[in-house]
Parts: sequence; C-alpha cells; structure tokens
Amino acid sequence: MTAVAEVTDTEAAPAALTEEYENVPVPQSARRSLASVSAVWIGFPMILTCAVFGGLVVYSLGFWKGMLAIALGNAVLMAYVGSLSYLAGKTGKNFALTAMETFGKKGYVIPSGFLATIVIGWFAFQTGLTGAILADTMQWSERWTTFAAGIGYVAITLLGIRALSVIGVIAAPLFIVLGATAIVLALRDSSLSDAVSYSGGAGLTAMSMGAAVTLVIACFIDSGTMTSDFTRWSRNGKQGFLAAFSAFPIANGIALFVGGLIVALGAATNPGTNGGNFLGTLIDQGGLLVPLAVVFVFVNLGSVCAHCLYNGAVGWGQLSGNKMRPLTLILGAVGVALAVAGIWSHFEQWLNLLGVIVPPIGIVIILDQLVLPRFWGSARAEASLRWPPFAAWAVGSAAALTSHEYAPWLSDALVGMIVGAVAFVGFSYVIRTRTMEVVK
Repeated sequence: MTAVAEVTDTEAAPAALTEEYENVPVPQSARRSLASVSAVWIGFPMILTCAVFGGLVVYSLGFWKGMLAIALGNAVLMAYVGSLSYLAGKTGKNFALTAMETFGKKGYVIPSGFLATIVIGWFAFQTGLTGAILADTMQWSERWTTFAAGIGYVAITLLGIRALSVIGVIAAPLFIVLGATAIVLALRDSSLSDAVSYSGGAGLTAMSMGAAVTLVIACFIDSGTMTSDFTRWSRNGKQGFLAAFSAFPIANGIALFVGGLIVALGAATNPGTNGGNFLGTLIDQGGLLVPLAVVFVFVNLGSVCAHCLYNGAVGWGQLSGNKMRPLTLILGAVGVALAVAGIWSHFEQWLNLLGVIVPPIGIVIILDQLVLPRFWGSARAEASLRWPPFAAWAVGSAAALTSHEYAPWLSDALVGMIVGAVAFVGFSYVIRTRTMEVVK
C-alpha cells in the first residue's frame, strides 16, 4: 500500500471529522500506521523557513562548518523529539496529559499553556510570512493574501490529524522537486566545487558554531516538545520514534541542506537576511515555475501553520476541557488577526528567545518518565504540583539565558538541556533520599 493510500485510510473512524482525543489517550483501535504518522511529521519541518535558516548558517560558517552545525542540531532534535515520540507512542497521550504526570495535576497547566501559546505565535508569524512573501514576489495585496491564507490554514486544521497527514504527503515531495529545481538552476552559474569551497560571507557579523546549532534546534524545539500531539497516534513507541526520525534528521536536514547549498552556490538574494530562500530563483525563470512557486508557498507554509495551530488547539482544548475544533476557530481567528494587523513581523526574535527556555521542559519529561524509572523504579507520588521539574526548568532556562547573554559561542539550547537535566536528577535524588528516610 502506498503512503497516500495509508494516509487517506479511515483507520480511526469512517467519519470525515474523526475524534481527536483531546482529554484522553488515543485508544489502540484508533492508532494509525507508521506511514500515516510519519506523513504528519515529514511535511512539517521540510519548509521554506528552514531553508532560510540553513542558508543563514552556511552564510555565517561556510559550507562544511555550516553542514556540521546542521548535522549536530538535527542529532540533538532526533534524540530529543524521538524520545518524546517514543513515550507518546507507548502511552497514546498528548503533550498536556504527558506533562500532567511530570509537573502535577495542576502544575502541568504552566508548561502546557506556555507552549500552546507559543505555537499560536508561530502560526501568526508563518501566516503573515505567506502574505509578505507573495506581496514581495508577486506584488499581491499583503493583507488580503494573509487573510485568505489564514482562513485556508484554519480550514485545514479543522479536519484534524488526517488532514495533517495529507498535507504532509503533498508538501514534502513538492519541496524536494522545487528545491532540486532551484539547485539545478543555480548550477548554471556555479558548480558543486564552488559550493563546497564556500567559506561564508558574514564576516564580523557571523554567528558562532554554538549559535548556529541553537538556531537549528530552536527552529522546531516548540512543536518538537509537543510532538506527543502527533505521535500519540502511533501504534507503539518504536513507531513513534521512527515517525519523528522521518522529520529529524531526514525532512529537516533536507530543508536546511537545500537552503545552505543555495547560498553556497551564490544563488541567494541577500543571504545575510533571506538566507537560503530559493523562491526568487524559481520565479525569475518565469513560465510554469511561477504558478508552481505560488502553490508551493501556500502548501509549504500552510503545512507548518496547520501543524502549529493543531498543537495549540489540542493543548488549549485539554486545558479548557473543550474540543480541538472550537479552539481551532478561536485561536485561528486570533492568529489571523495578528497576522493581518502586521504584528507578526515583531514576533520572530521574541519567539526564538522563548524557544531557548523550552528545551528543559522536554528534558525533565524524558528523564522523569523514560530514564529515571529504569534505575529508581516507576513509583511517582501523585501531587497537584511537583517542584523538582519546575526547579530544573527554571535552573536550565536561567543557564540558557545566561549563555545567550554572556557566552554566545556556546549553544544556548544545549546548555539549557544539560544544566536542566543535571538539576532534575539532583533534585529528584534529594526527594527520593528523603522519602526513603521517612519510610525507614
């Protein structure tokens, strides 16, 4: 059976609008195939935004160092998102339900609400970016294009997890075909030997290796932490991990590589700002590539917008005790309004900075539910709020922000992960020791 057949299969239910299981784990009878869940993830990070970031990395570091930063960032994402996806496949729980076990029955509201809000910011940003790109390249009305795109993205999200699978199946091949086309066009005026010998062009403004790795990680750390919303549909933990593997390193790596290669070949316009955006390369050729490029923008950015809105709607649906679809309409309306108003253009730096403090959240969940139980057993006292995860999150975030400010040569994301992990193990050990002493 082909992937397309898999994702259009009515595995969960015959109805067009299937149950989304916002407040309970996905039952085994509703789980989906590996191809179907992988299709949800593979079309998410293979986007033009990642090509832009890949170009920025290579422009700063040169081809080989840039590719090393891309590889390192994807290795971290693979381990991080893969572990959380394995857990989701085992339990069938979305991010909010998973966070409840680690942060407490009331405490989980803080990390879950925080992330569910950040991804709506990304929805608004990418929706606004759709209008801005087409206004710049096609001279369309930015506000009307943004509005129309936003309405379409909300409509796709309303269809639920099945629609995310379908748009992923369309978005990923389209990116590969048009990305490859842009590379072929770039090779008319350059060569692969020129690309691999490219030493960068940022000069004194170049980012460090650590900052480049952070950029790769931060691009998808928010939705990567909320991967459970997607991979809870997997039939088991192994399939959950493999679905995430299709995204990191495969899909994300391809997008970053294409953007980096476009810059190294000298085909990017203003690579210091636009990175590896290859849309102009396609449109400049005219003919059939123009309408294809327009379709590409809507499908490509529509994929990431629908995924982010789904994350936010599932998260806030669980927090509020409501269904995903009404929350999709409410949050979608807010996001589209922010995008049309132009406020989205002020979001990027703020969202990236917030992304620096996200990694410790996932790390404490991985340690609490996957790693430490192997050594200390699975017993975990139920509580409204468990302080070790919050303390470790705070310590890890503080370390990441300190690194961001005073040690820019380091990777903020990795600093936050490592310090948060050490802190959580330490705090958990103290609690365990005290508990054992009380029992004695």
